[in-house]
Amino acid sequence: MRALRLKAWKSDPVLEEVPVPSPGPGEVLVQVGAAGACHSDLHLMREFDEGLLPWAPPFTLGHENAGWVHTLGEGVTGLEPGQPVAVVGAWGCGTCSRCLDGLETYCERPDLAPVPGGGGGLGLDGGMAEYLLVPGARHLVPLPEGLDPVQAAPLTDAGLTPYHAVRRSAAKLVPGATAVVIGAGGLGHLGVQVLRATTAARVVVVDPRDAARDLAVASGADHAFAPGPDTVQAIRELTGGVGADVVLDFVGSDDTLGLAAASMRQVGDLTIVGIAGGTLPVSFFGLPYEVSVQTTYWGNRRELVEVLDLGARGLLRAETTLFTLDDAAEAYRQLEHGTIRGRAVVVPNDSYRA
Repeated sequence: MRALRLKAWKSDPVLEEVPVPSPGPGEVLVQVGAAGACHSDLHLMREFDEGLLPWAPPFTLGHENAGWVHTLGEGVTGLEPGQPVAVVGAWGCGTCSRCLDGLETYCERPDLAPVPGGGGGLGLDGGMAEYLLVPGARHLVPLPEGLDPVQAAPLTDAGLTPYHAVRRSAAKLVPGATAVVIGAGGLGHLGVQVLRATTAARVVVVDPRDAARDLAVASGADHAFAPGPDTVQAIRELTGGVGADVVLDFVGSDDTLGLAAASMRQVGDLTIVGIAGGTLPVSFFGLPYEVSVQTTYWGNRRELVEVLDLGARGLLRAETTLFTLDDAAEAYRQLEHGTIRGRAVVVPNDSYRA
């Protein structure tokens, strides 16, 4: 089969022929219907060095996957060949207290996981291929009626990650509250939809790109601003001078974190989702009183079930640009240049049957 593989750090991925995996006991082979191209993959290609992570190339890219059950390994029950499924991306040990609570993103025994702190497309072979080997049936979620793999694949990360971040601050997103979304790309435009579908908060988006702001408004944002010297003042005027109750930074640079901090209301939440490498100085007088600063990583299986339900009901839908597996490397080039509207999704040539 063909697979788009990252062969070394700081390199472009290459499309090559690899053997089709055969599932062992407890494993499931999935025919890939779609795989999302995530901006975090660009960090793997451009910035990471040997030793920074507990895993390394070579591996097949694609940690945002959906498709159909193809072959069941010995002992697997509860799934049927041909059944449409989404893949839970983070693969923990399955036995530590966090994993038993369903929080495999925060596995406390990564040394016992299939790959420490990673998963398919992150240290192990992912879904930018015709087939994906999944190490356990618990990492698969059956798709609800009305949601196909091409629609579901981007929801497994670009939908799940903002959903987890929003639900963490649900108590502060009440009527009259304001949420600011910084960055309206693949994750941010879905973050706007999550806020609209699950909260009563006013939604404000900040993004330098005209097309991204237009997409944010189309996704349900009440206001969309370009970053600039007057942006913080505009947010404070919208909030009667008090600032935003929740800021979700899907970029995470020095500039966006500075904007987030300056926009906060007392007792608010500032959640850093983007991994652009920025820093936020924290001191007693550096932030409004009782502002909580947190990072999040992905989401859990239970939350993915809820995200897919929102997708099936038409309340959460990724704006997508489709690419074939032959053009998968081009998807990353366009993503790097900021020309993708919404989410880039790779569809193996013969697998899409919706």
